[in-house]
Amino acid sequence: MEEIAKTITIYISHTLEIISALVIAVALLQLVFNYFRSFAGGGKNITAEEARVKFGSSVAVALELLLGGDVLATAVAPSWNDIGKLAAIATIRTILNYFLERELKHMHQTKSAAA
Repeated sequence: MEEIAKTITIYISHTLEIISALVIAVALLQLVFNYFRSFAGGGKNITAEEARVKFGSSVAVALELLLGGDVLATAVAPSWNDIGKLAAIATIRTILNYFLERELKHMHQTKSAAA
């Protein structure tokens, strides 16, 4: 029974890694599409700051998915290397979310001042 639980946990962990890669890939495609669309002058142009915040939000989601996958993988067979990697990812995600939140607050204040 324990072996089945380990196998399922590893598959879920790998699935989360694949989903996080897809999230980043889609966000990158949106960023590139909006970048070229801004030069073509078509549709709604977004600023570089808005594009950066959207991309950063997607990266934050991907990091959270990766963190969940790493927690699952670490729970199955924890080694000091896995625990260190988990701590590094958690730290990076926390720092990214902090600066992303600051950026969002700054954008909101700028839009409120302009209105």
